Amino acid sequence: MVTRLKTPSDWPAILLARADAADPTDLDEAARAGAFEGLRRAVRDLGATGVIATVAASGLRGRGGAGFPTGEKWRAAAGVDAPQRYVVANGYGADPAAFTDRTLLEVDPFAVVEGTAITAFAIGAGDAFIAVRAEATETIRRLEAAIAAAEEAGFLGADVHGSGHDIEMHVRPVQGAYMLGEETVLLKALEGKRGQPEQRPPYPTERGLFGMPTVVQNVQTLAAIPWIVRNGPAAYAGIGGRGSPGTVLVQVRAPGGEGIAEVPLGTSLREIVGLGGPLPRGRSLKAVLVGGPSGGILPADLLDTAYDFESLRAAGAHLGSGSVIAADDRACVVDLARLLTRFCAAEACGKSIPCRIGTRRLAEIADRVVEGRPRQNDLGILADLSADIVGSALCDHERLATLPLASGMRYFSEELDDHLLRSSCSAGVCQPIAVAAATTH
Repeated sequence: MVTRLKTPSDWPAILLARADAADPTDLDEAARAGAFEGLRRAVRDLGATGVIATVAASGLRGRGGAGFPTGEKWRAAAGVDAPQRYVVANGYGADPAAFTDRTLLEVDPFAVVEGTAITAFAIGAGDAFIAVRAEATETIRRLEAAIAAAEEAGFLGADVHGSGHDIEMHVRPVQGAYMLGEETVLLKALEGKRGQPEQRPPYPTERGLFGMPTVVQNVQTLAAIPWIVRNGPAAYAGIGGRGSPGTVLVQVRAPGGEGIAEVPLGTSLREIVGLGGPLPRGRSLKAVLVGGPSGGILPADLLDTAYDFESLRAAGAHLGSGSVIAADDRACVVDLARLLTRFCAAEACGKSIPCRIGTRRLAEIADRVVEGRPRQNDLGILADLSADIVGSALCDHERLATLPLASGMRYFSEELDDHLLRSSCSAGVCQPIAVAAATTH
């Protein structure tokens, strides 16, 4: 289990409110702390349309990275005439170095189960699936125990709370790659098909799992829903930043320490990085990678950027997996961007030409630059190729795969010029550049 970081006492706890339970699968203990009160109120007081209206009014946006309004997605799925609908909770956690979703599923599986059940009730879905990594055996065990306890208590199964609505919930271990973070790829995996994205529209809310209307939500999105139903949309809308209400789980890695924290959206990157503790003596902060492998590399002078959807997008980053990695002056941003681009290229499914060829060309150019073999027009090719990939990509993986290099060119042009024009790595990281530079003194 990843360490939980200490946060200011005035920060609200919504997702991790029950994280200190002695046994996360004990329904009685969870119920005493409010579990399934939201489902009861949704069924008995609000009704399906009332639940959707409540979630829409709260301003809740998807925590999977894109930040799409949750209520709008639910309305779209509920409005399609179909014999069956599905809810898919994405707890796969595509970023191999981020454990925010897995931590939530393990410390409070009932929050995700209840939020998924409320979603199923609201859109009229009879079946719901929680997708997790196949190797996350403890996560699977706790989820299955929580679902079994909820079924025994009558919160799931036939005629939930006398509503006449049946909700069957299943844990689905899946195996795959980074691409499973994309919703259409995840749906293909759940159907037992090759994990490749689909052209949209139609969106999953119209034609998703097994061709039926499907709501796909990140588990953090779903875990917030019971709190919203219990406390009202205005209370939730009042937390966090304007246009990006609520809280989100962030995994901070800094030279001074690392761990997971629940932070209100709109919190500055400076405050978030500070949760990891002070830098080692004599070191200075150089850059912050925000969003995971396909995130943006931002300079230290942008630490006052708000951690929300629009602010990060404007800066050239995104929420992504919730990963925030701080690098001190010993890091080489060019080498970091190269490593991230190589990862994204290797994880690309190859369905489209920008994915199959474009991302690999980006990685090859980055390799040349770091290894001291740049060509005269490499910088122009990087910029043009990145623009072409973004403009013609089939899915967000391709578009976002350009961010590490694009943000590096935007904010660290001097360091890039050192590599391209002077065969020099100021951090002394890149080989053989560093060796060549050292032998000249």
